Amino acid sequence: MCPTRTPTEQEKHGRRGRPITDRDANEINRVEELSYDLKVRDVMTAKLFTTTPQASLFDVLELLRLNRISGVPVIQDDELVGIISIEDIVRAMERNDLTELVGQYMTRALATVFNYDSIYKAMQTFAERKVGRLPVVDETNRLVGMITKGDITRGILTALQKDYKEEEVRRYRASHLFEDIISDRTTLVLRYNIKAHDFTHGGNASSNIKRALLRLGADPQIARRCGIAVYEAEMNLIIHTTHGGILKLEVEPHRITMSTTDDGPGISDVNQVLQPGYSTATEQVREMGFGAGMGLVNIKRCVDSMDIESTVGKGTKLIMRIHVPTENFNGRKDG
Repeated sequence: MCPTRTPTEQEKHGRRGRPITDRDANEINRVEELSYDLKVRDVMTAKLFTTTPQASLFDVLELLRLNRISGVPVIQDDELVGIISIEDIVRAMERNDLTELVGQYMTRALATVFNYDSIYKAMQTFAERKVGRLPVVDETNRLVGMITKGDITRGILTALQKDYKEEEVRRYRASHLFEDIISDRTTLVLRYNIKAHDFTHGGNASSNIKRALLRLGADPQIARRCGIAVYEAEMNLIIHTTHGGILKLEVEPHRITMSTTDDGPGISDVNQVLQPGYSTATEQVREMGFGAGMGLVNIKRCVDSMDIESTVGKGTKLIMRIHVPTENFNGRKDG
């Protein structure tokens, strides 16, 4: 059971490549949350215009002009072989080569993103590769869309507008959940079944948990701390378990308990997996961009207590707690 993404050079100097500090947890804003919550498939352009290596640059220029786009994928025998952009065509125009074929000027060394990647991952790829658009592929490497920085900006703005219109009503309804309940102990339990190696749905449970906490009236910073912790725990179940496991959230007026349980393969040395950068992720998982060895370290930074119980061959239980001592979920001060 070890943590998530392999850090890039950029990440090594940013939040995802190092432990999340207390200051980081307090600085996380809604736009940053959305960069993890929104997936590439949520903002990409699925309606594709394509061309072939044998098409003329003049024809492609007309295609771009008529559809007001700046680049298209190049397809040969149903496979993605390149991208031709307005920048490439400008180079050709400088040489009076518009009669040349796409294959002469297209970009062949392609960077792609998966449709299930977060837009944070796409933004990293844009920064590293310095390109204006990225082909989007599914888990079988089939081309399913294109994404630009503009798509990401529009997606975030749309999500923020939706938040503004819908969230206040929902939060008001949920925040009164505990108000009129009289009992010695009241607990709301949310339970999620997480499948092993289901990267397509990775992060869905943690996003739902964070949204539920906000609607219950939890302090936004506490909800963000929980969101980070359960995201890392959720990805651990996806990456390192044999059959997946259970992710559970227990909400009480003054305490939030998050836990995961699985039935294997277990951890032989708990102290070792708590070391920053240590990971048992396979090479295949690392190639997908996961397995940085920072997940448990980040969890520990975001919660008030963390306990791991594990037996090799039998499974692991991870328990995380955050205390809410001064204010309950209705936003009222204790008296």
